[in-house]
Amino acid sequence: MGKRFPPKKILLLGSGELGKEVAIEAMRLGMEVVACDRYEGAPAMQVAHRSHVFPMLDGKKIRQVVKKEQPDFIVPEIEAIATPTLVELEKEGWRVIPTARAVRLTMDREGIRRLAAEELKLPTSPYRFAGSLEELEEGARAVGFPCVIKPTMSSSGHGQSVAKKPAELKKCWNYAMTGTRAKTGRVIVEGFIDFDYEITLLTVRHKGGISFCAPVGHIQIDGDYRESWQPHPMSKVALKKAQTIAKKIVGDLCGKKGRGIFGVEMFIKGDKVWFSEVSPRPHDTGMVTMVSQTMSEMELHVRAILGLPVPPEIPCVPGASVALLAWGNMKRPVFIGVAEALKTSGTHTRIFGKPEVKGHRRMGVMLATGKSVAEARKKAIASAKKVRVINS
Repeated sequence: MGKRFPPKKILLLGSGELGKEVAIEAMRLGMEVVACDRYEGAPAMQVAHRSHVFPMLDGKKIRQVVKKEQPDFIVPEIEAIATPTLVELEKEGWRVIPTARAVRLTMDREGIRRLAAEELKLPTSPYRFAGSLEELEEGARAVGFPCVIKPTMSSSGHGQSVAKKPAELKKCWNYAMTGTRAKTGRVIVEGFIDFDYEITLLTVRHKGGISFCAPVGHIQIDGDYRESWQPHPMSKVALKKAQTIAKKIVGDLCGKKGRGIFGVEMFIKGDKVWFSEVSPRPHDTGMVTMVSQTMSEMELHVRAILGLPVPPEIPCVPGASVALLAWGNMKRPVFIGVAEALKTSGTHTRIFGKPEVKGHRRMGVMLATGKSVAEARKKAIASAKKVRVINS
């Protein structure tokens, strides 16, 4: 007789589009889902059993909600979370996914880069950290121009910029300070790598070990995902190196008990591979797996969390995704052109249901499959161009 299934409850900290898909997959397996975010009506809240609205950096409130809800699993879905509270809760016996240490280290670019480069000795771009404009200027001279400046804590490209010469550093510093998700007062400055392409290697740590999805190629603009596709072609040597890097970083972050999916970003040139960043949760570039794999990255995440079987390799068909963006200020955004966009066979869409737009925001994704990655990308791009987001 097997173990009783399923465990009772999952608590999402952060309820964006990826969290929404995680919630759906958890509910398909009989889980009760409680969604939390800083604003009412976040995507995962729209499908969850219950929700709570509060700032994710409020550790006291996180603790109150955990005590009230008594979840089997605490699942962070965003970077900006009160990680010291998660560390405390884990020590008290609560299950944090994948581990509180993984969430703490990866929310801060300084922590994860020092782990990867200085402790695990993984190949990375040249880098320095800076806590002032003067330190940034010194770091930029060390890594060379052009260089990339990022807040040590941000996501989706917020606060990220490129300096091509010393005179641009002050502007980059100010931009980083306004774009950070938390007031760390620090940035990372990275030297450029001459790479051919970059990938996300979705890596699943589960009860049976570690499994890899096929490489996801992607295009980012100012650090923000715009397009991705799977599988991205790589040499066998480069793929092996990428899997070795991913296994090392994921294995360290998980320790003996950690479970879940990680998005490991890497730069590739020929057979050379450099580690870039890692996310301890489903990755935005991995939304393509909703059509390219029989088990999406969100389903794999939930399977790993619940201790369910995950195959050693996850097969895929050629697929592509294109982000649907909106610009401006909208209180009740609506989509036009969706029917026209879906006339092409093999196209799909996911509309996230975000209730407003301030500045620019990813509001949905257009997905497509094809006989080849090139065909899938062509279909997804063409369909995405037919969709517009406007104010109602």
